[in-house]
Amino acid sequence: MTATNDGARLMTLATYASVATACTLIVVKLAAWGMTGSVALLSTLIDSTLDAAASLINLWAVRHALTPADHEHRFGHGKAEPLAGLGQAAFILGSGGLLLAQAVNRLQHPVAVTNADIGTAVMVFSIVLTVVLVRFQKYVLERTSSVAISADSLHYTGDVLMNGAVIVSLLLGRFLGWTFADPLFAIGIGAYLLWNAWAIVRNSMDMLMDRELPEEDRARIRDITLGVPDVRGMHDLRTRLSGQQGFVQLHLALDDHLTLARAHAIADQVEKAIVEAFPHCDVLIHQDPVSLHEDEPPFSRT
Repeated sequence: MTATNDGARLMTLATYASVATACTLIVVKLAAWGMTGSVALLSTLIDSTLDAAASLINLWAVRHALTPADHEHRFGHGKAEPLAGLGQAAFILGSGGLLLAQAVNRLQHPVAVTNADIGTAVMVFSIVLTVVLVRFQKYVLERTSSVAISADSLHYTGDVLMNGAVIVSLLLGRFLGWTFADPLFAIGIGAYLLWNAWAIVRNSMDMLMDRELPEEDRARIRDITLGVPDVRGMHDLRTRLSGQQGFVQLHLALDDHLTLARAHAIADQVEKAIVEAFPHCDVLIHQDPVSLHEDEPPFSRT
């Protein structure tokens, strides 16, 4: 199953909102950095620039992933999302490394931050705007299962924490004269960016390599299947995720004497039950006579 029209509209709107938010923050932070010289503020400017690039990639990925399956892409276009994730990770790794280098240099050669009031005001504005965006993304996620929107929401949630850290570093520099606080916070933010990049790479590779769904989901699929009347067992369960589209394949063990029509009807019942529990999954079922012993032993009712 694919996203509903309403879900697709919300996902697209969320990507546009993300791009607009990032672009607004770039303009505001660029002006503030020019007036303060804070490397911690520079780190959030870099992060907002990354946000804009990542959001643009997400915009493309979501629009492409929502494209219906066609003759050349029978399983849909869902893997556009993890491909976009790898592109985002490359941006973040490069910029995070650059930020760490700049912060270490500033730690060795401290420079006092000027116009801290301006920097603080900009970060408060950034927090408020980002919180509004995250709340809207959460609203969209309650109605869709978009991997791209979920990752974007987690990233912007981290931005709220990062902006708060910058406010602390600016206040410490202004009131206590701790010039080392600014580059130290920048180093922390740079490390956070690198950690996020690794998480994005890991999740994207899991999807591209067709990693199985979580074991609790697989167990639930087994329970649903074995709960359908006349199902004697199941085996060879295979699952994967492609964007927000899931795929479930399994073999049913049925009584030998059943007619083809009856076996087909039972398989339809199983498919319907699984889809009700996992609305965004496409289910493919093969029927086997229970007397047939294949390589993988069936999961019986006992």
